[in-house]
Amino acid sequence: MNWASFYAVISGVNRHSTGIGRIWLSVIFIFRIMVLVVAAESVWGDEKSGFTCNTQQPGCNSVCYDQFFPISHIRLWALQLILVSTPALLVAMHVAHRRHIEKKILKMSGRGSEKEFQTIKIQKFKISGALWWTYMISIIFRIIFEVVFLYIFYLIYPDIKMVRLVKCDSYPCPNTVDCFVSRPTEKTIFTIFMLAVSGVCVLLNIAEVIYLIGRACIKYFQGAVSQPKGPWLTQKLGTYKQNEINQLISEHSFKPRFNVGRKPPTEKSERCSAF
Repeated sequence: MNWASFYAVISGVNRHSTGIGRIWLSVIFIFRIMVLVVAAESVWGDEKSGFTCNTQQPGCNSVCYDQFFPISHIRLWALQLILVSTPALLVAMHVAHRRHIEKKILKMSGRGSEKEFQTIKIQKFKISGALWWTYMISIIFRIIFEVVFLYIFYLIYPDIKMVRLVKCDSYPCPNTVDCFVSRPTEKTIFTIFMLAVSGVCVLLNIAEVIYLIGRACIKYFQGAVSQPKGPWLTQKLGTYKQNEINQLISEHSFKPRFNVGRKPPTEKSERCSAF
């Protein structure tokens, strides 16, 4: 798999993430993708060929290897990385949708120059409104995938330490045979490291959820204090979608194009204009 292209896709979300989100993405790339590609794949490169049993019975080695290693550590970690990083694409799609709306607004206002389109392309969006919910959902999915894969890993390999010798009596082995695992110490070290980094990513995601909720609560209470007293319906106008559209319209100065708030001519002014 081309991990560089995969990282380029998910790193596009980095510009619209919080500080904790940027740390998470750095941990994913440096301590998981880089370690998986540079070191771990070479350590597990001989996991099948280096698994030998003290018998010449055809098929015994393959059956015993499948019994003790039903799924390769490398393939399990690669699948985990793909699924954990996929929710970040939700944020990327939401940002692309926002940019599409802004381009439409520019075209409708007659200011759709190439320079303004380029500005929208590199624009950084604040995590608020509907984008806040999309970002929060993506983090929750990240946490779920991480925890599920840690649990699956525990079910398949309850003992983290890689054993040197396993005994197998499955068919077609003629009797109980001894099978030897290649480089068990190296594999144990990398297994502990990858599980520890996965745990760190879970903690970072939980910290980001707490940070986003805390910041949203602070903004809400600050807005409640600064808002003038009035009817409840007046304070709760609009949904998140409507607020988002209003914000986009105000950013592109739609209001000056309309005669909003212009007073109708009075009778005196009409009489003066007649003269």
